[in-house]
Amino acid sequence: MSAKKYFSLIGIVTAIFIAFLYFSPKIFGSYTITVLSNIYIFIILAISYNLINGVTGQFSLEPNGFVAIGAYVTAILLLSPEIKDELYMLSEPLPLIRDIFLDPSNPINPFLALLISGAVAALVALTLAFPVFRVRGDYLAIVTLGFGFIIRIFLINNPEISNGSMGLDSIPGFASYFWIGVVCLVTVILVYNLVYSRYGRAMKAVRDDEDAALAMGVNTFKAKTLAFMTSAFFEGVGGGLLASSIGSISPDQFTFMLTFQLLIIIVLGGLGSMSGAILGTILFLGGMELLRPLDDPNSTFLGFHGIPGLRMVVFSILLLLIMLFARRGLLGDKEIWDYIKIKRS
Repeated sequence: MSAKKYFSLIGIVTAIFIAFLYFSPKIFGSYTITVLSNIYIFIILAISYNLINGVTGQFSLEPNGFVAIGAYVTAILLLSPEIKDELYMLSEPLPLIRDIFLDPSNPINPFLALLISGAVAALVALTLAFPVFRVRGDYLAIVTLGFGFIIRIFLINNPEISNGSMGLDSIPGFASYFWIGVVCLVTVILVYNLVYSRYGRAMKAVRDDEDAALAMGVNTFKAKTLAFMTSAFFEGVGGGLLASSIGSISPDQFTFMLTFQLLIIIVLGGLGSMSGAILGTILFLGGMELLRPLDDPNSTFLGFHGIPGLRMVVFSILLLLIMLFARRGLLGDKEIWDYIKIKRS
């Protein structure tokens, strides 16, 4: 695709999506808008996770840790000292934690808080990259899995920083539906451009054969670290948006289950495919909501009365069927427009 066609396509997609963001609140109810906002946040998390796990081929299990960092940093930055004095009941907050404050009434400050949250997560990722990327494969998965547990334990055992197991609430809800969608759009464009740049080609070379890439002169550590930091940055931003949209956070929200959900999404869509991660997010979260009546005994779904827990059973069976017939995910490692071209040829 030529540069002119590429920018034309980006412009058209952006215009359509912005128009959808503007008109959808006038068309859909508050429940649907809430579901769409959640989908946008998870698209940010999914494509950033897909960058390290699918594009670079590093089996990492750390997203819950970076999402937690982003959520807590955003909350601490936007909560006033007076509110922190009321919230921190297990221990008095550290002076730095108490006094740092970005007034959310200033429209710039919430987005500055998101950037700081992403930067803190990226800095932690840079620190972790040196020990983490000394190992590969299953050992890498174990190390990054441990990081997620460490972050959660740290949040619980340091109430002077995070208010411990009680978490934080009264978080300013600056993240409106429209701006969550805009941040999602910007994230998709930036990650897509990174994947299809020379840096992205280096990441794919690491995924395909790290030893061969190293022999050909690719700085594999640099490629993996760049993917790791970029993924962490956007996961931190997504965590900040999640904290704002929910209004309260606690360590129990950032368990391995969050990582497991993101792993299902990117595998469902296709490892290494940006549009696959988006499609996987829509199908996963949208499917969960469509099947919600299955859990309610007072409702009917396709003529059947709901049973508590039935939704997860049916959804799991559907996922298994998809995985059986599409073992590389719905799109594999290709984008949706590549698939359409293949079908037309």
